[in-house]
Amino acid sequence: MSAAEGTRPVPQRRPWAHHITRPDRKTLAAVLLLVVSAGALAAVFRLVSLSMSDIAVYRAEGEAAASGGDLYGFTVTEWKLPATYPPFAALLFIPTTWLPLGALKVASVLVNVALVPVLLHLSYKAAYTPGTADRRGTARLGAARTLPVVLAATALAIWLEPVFQTIVFGQINLALTCLVLWDLARPDGARLKGFAIGIATGVKLTPAVFAVYLLITGRVRAACTALAGFAVSVLLGLLVLPDASVEFWTRRMFETGRVGKAWIVDNQSLQGLLTRALHTPEPGLLWAALALATGMAGLFVARRVYLRRGLDSWGVLCTAVTALLVSPISWSHHWVWCVPLLVALGAHTHGVRWRRVLLAAVAVAFAARTMWAVPHQGDLDLELPWWQQPLAAPYPLLGLALLAAVAWWIRRTPAGPPTTLARRPFPLPRGPRAARPARELSTRIPER
Repeated sequence: MSAAEGTRPVPQRRPWAHHITRPDRKTLAAVLLLVVSAGALAAVFRLVSLSMSDIAVYRAEGEAAASGGDLYGFTVTEWKLPATYPPFAALLFIPTTWLPLGALKVASVLVNVALVPVLLHLSYKAAYTPGTADRRGTARLGAARTLPVVLAATALAIWLEPVFQTIVFGQINLALTCLVLWDLARPDGARLKGFAIGIATGVKLTPAVFAVYLLITGRVRAACTALAGFAVSVLLGLLVLPDASVEFWTRRMFETGRVGKAWIVDNQSLQGLLTRALHTPEPGLLWAALALATGMAGLFVARRVYLRRGLDSWGVLCTAVTALLVSPISWSHHWVWCVPLLVALGAHTHGVRWRRVLLAAVAVAFAARTMWAVPHQGDLDLELPWWQQPLAAPYPLLGLALLAAVAWWIRRTPAGPPTTLARRPFPLPRGPRAARPARELSTRIPER
């Protein structure tokens, strides 16, 4: 319907170049907020002793790979942390040896902070979809992706506990999440779609679950491409570091104890929740059974929300949450998927009060750091009373609630038309002329 027929055209978002060359009040306010937030972050690093121990481990891995040393025989930092990633990751860490450790830590902070707006952009791309069926969604997308909103969101997002911990430890979670989201956002049928997921799996094994998601949603070619990418990473590691590769793939990858203790509050997985709730460091078969059931249920929900409702981004979120729940250890900073989750929730507020309250509650949960408020020195994590258990495990409880809510919503709402549009994940608007009928699609010690 044209403007002449009684519908106003969707307003176009102001180009970022205009915000930079002719900043308005919103842009200046957002820049000020980001400067204040970055200054506060710098003050925290200045006033509090933060070892950034994970970046030290990465550098040691790079040194071992470059010199031919024993990749899985060393420990570094005062906590005696070993290498836990596949040999391919060590090859990628070789450039970290080109800088002194102090300069490397500064570079790690700057890179991670710079990745936050990238993750926000990919999250906006996933969560908002234009179309004549949801012109308000198109307008919100234009508003959400303006420079002032991205800057303000970045200033706030760095204080979400998973993001902050990623920056503090010098972790690679933000980089891997951006890589996975970028790959999934590519159109189905795009050349080498899935390959980046395979590479991410070669760095840190958990992204393999997204290849499973592609497979169960009928995108077999992309799933096979992800497998090929993973095979390339393994082959490169085997060619350059043959001894380390054999050691890792035959022994080290099964030694979950190398990663850390499962019962500390840092671990925000189902196993961490169970160990603390049962007051035992070894939940045994109970955890295995619960993890298996949760994994199957979570992937089933992800598949259904994609095939039945065409919501690829929510399928991706359900897959990510499932992986975080069933992993033996999911450190709190692994939950950087809270950023696309919050953006997806924000895309569905539609001015509804209770949805805004829900969005605020989830944001507070990821910023409150309640797991650090309970006693956790020594082995006190295993002695928490019942009323402190939810405070010690906010993320797995939120993850279970998310999967249950999506499953309930799928059953309660009628199925839409055939999901031909679902095969074009994460579409972006191309202006009013590109609008076409569509359903709404949305998307205490390291080494961690």
